[in-house]
Amino acid sequence: MLSVTMVLWGSAFASSKSVVAYVPHSVAALLRFGGAALALLAALYFLGRRRAAAPAPRGAGRRAALAGVLGVFAYNSAFFWGLSLAPSLDAGILIPVLSPVLTSLFLLVTGRERASWARLAGLAPGLTGAVVFFLGAGGSAGGGPSRLAGDALFLVSAVCWAAYTLAGPRVLAGVDPLRATTYATCAGAVLLGLFAAPALPDVRWGELPPGVWLNAAYLALGAAAVANLLYYRGVGAVGPASASLMMFTVPVVNTLCGTLFLGESLGPVQAAGAAVLLCGAVLAATQGRLPRRGTAGPPPSPAPSPAGQPTRR
Repeated sequence: MLSVTMVLWGSAFASSKSVVAYVPHSVAALLRFGGAALALLAALYFLGRRRAAAPAPRGAGRRAALAGVLGVFAYNSAFFWGLSLAPSLDAGILIPVLSPVLTSLFLLVTGRERASWARLAGLAPGLTGAVVFFLGAGGSAGGGPSRLAGDALFLVSAVCWAAYTLAGPRVLAGVDPLRATTYATCAGAVLLGLFAAPALPDVRWGELPPGVWLNAAYLALGAAAVANLLYYRGVGAVGPASASLMMFTVPVVNTLCGTLFLGESLGPVQAAGAAVLLCGAVLAATQGRLPRRGTAGPPPSPAPSPAGQPTRR
């Protein structure tokens, strides 16, 4: 289930880029999360009634909705805007790989975790790799200022993801994952609708090719609704620690999709920076230790996934 989830998330970057090529980035975000909100509402209606869940704490729905402002609206506003300027390859590397580095850095700076040698050894190459990657994006071979601006927006998305990863457990404690994801997605979709409203009249809906609608449906149903349900079941089986390590397969799937379907590529400087960033992120996330199987725990609270759909590693 987790492997299927990683394929859905990894392919979502290239699929989102295909939609952005035909409609404004704000409209693309609305198409994806408006559809995702409808799909999750349907799943909550049919699946939520079958499970004897305990009543949610008072104000849990409001907190989940507020979390959607960061995890859905802010994250995806920057994400889709960045896709209009830079290749999906950059997004699929910077967001899922840099976010754990930023999360670890914040935990160390605030004293919430001790600075082990393995964690520091991962942060140093992780941040160095990110700098090298950005230098490659700003060069003429990497795409110039437009690509650099898009990568900067992907960095904003990574910051949003890291911030929500840290705040998610406290904000959404005691809430059923499906219900919390639905609340957050619906709240974010409403704001995305308001953000996209000025651009909606300019879209020539009748002239959009069928591929745009197919990609939008895939993003809403596959990369959001189905992937979330599979992810929570997979986390319950193997535990959040093992599941989080599988997130590092997302850049691999994204690279294959971006290269094969969109003809995108990385310059040599960016490729070197991505390799260093990935090694540092893995070391920072694992602290030099691999989680043992059988350490399953309860599914974590939702937060934005690397491809823009709400969930948490």
